[in-house]
Amino acid sequence: MRTPIIAGNWKMNKNRAETKSFIEQVKDFSVDGVEAVLCVPYTDLAILKDSLPSQIKIGAQNIHWADNGAFTGEISPLMLKELDVQYVIIGHSERREMFGETDETVNKRVHAAYKHGITPIVCVGEKLEEREAGKTKEIVKEQTEKALVGLSSEQVKQLVIAYEPIWAIGTGKSSSAEDANEVISYIRSVVADQYDQQVANEVRIQYGGSVKPENIVSFLAQSDIDGALVGGASLEPNSFMALVKGAKTNEQ
Repeated sequence: MRTPIIAGNWKMNKNRAETKSFIEQVKDFSVDGVEAVLCVPYTDLAILKDSLPSQIKIGAQNIHWADNGAFTGEISPLMLKELDVQYVIIGHSERREMFGETDETVNKRVHAAYKHGITPIVCVGEKLEEREAGKTKEIVKEQTEKALVGLSSEQVKQLVIAYEPIWAIGTGKSSSAEDANEVISYIRSVVADQYDQQVANEVRIQYGGSVKPENIVSFLAQSDIDGALVGGASLEPNSFMALVKGAKTNEQ
């Protein structure tokens, strides 16, 4: 049985005071049966390290493949480890589209995360024009395969893949639960072909793209969807807790 995982991606939101207020409101919240993660801006990581209850995991939004060096604007895996970061988002569509992330650099970042004991959340997903052209499976297959190059079976079992159709991120539009499950089931088959069925059965695959408390249960009721990578709906404490509750409801 795969443990559901709800990961909030705050993107470039929340200052120190707002982060402290959020933590205060969720500090007594029970997440039993669900893995809850907050992926926050770098400036908020130290606050989470000092104040976040242990039942909620700390996540970053990017990681560099080098331990140190002349990489202005990047963040070292050693710096993340010092802040008790347990998860890191890699290859989000905004990183790919706005900042030149490639399948090759995604793979390098994944290896760096594992080198330092940080679990990657690897994002894959198609653009609207690619979906309309019938290329969804082609796109997610290529992104998934290239992200996993050189990883051991045990590493792949531990990582998280997030299927985020780009046309559904922050638009208010979401794929139907059934359509999302079809693509995620296909991604699982890609992992099986690259490794084996046991590995594919263990890897957790999330859905992301305008996920809200109102639709989380329908997504997690599907056979292959193991959680959600959530943007805007993770910014408010009550909304984030409702998402986790929705995952717990499905698990019961």
